[in-house]
Amino acid sequence: MFPTFQPAHFGRVYTAYGGIFIVLSLIWGVLMDKKNPDKYEIIGALIALAGVLIMFYIPR
Repeated sequence: MFPTFQPAHFGRVYTAYGGIFIVLSLIWGVLMDKKNPDKYEIIGALIALAGVLIMFYIPR
């Protein structure tokens, strides 16, 4: 509900948060849970980060 009251570019903030959250959760898994991500988790995180970059830096 509250994002609807935010400025027009607030979706980009959510995008950045989502991408960073995914990457940090993998890092947390490595450091705290001693679980190395498999190749599909790494590929998925890279795709998410690519999405963040596209949403942030493609000119409108």
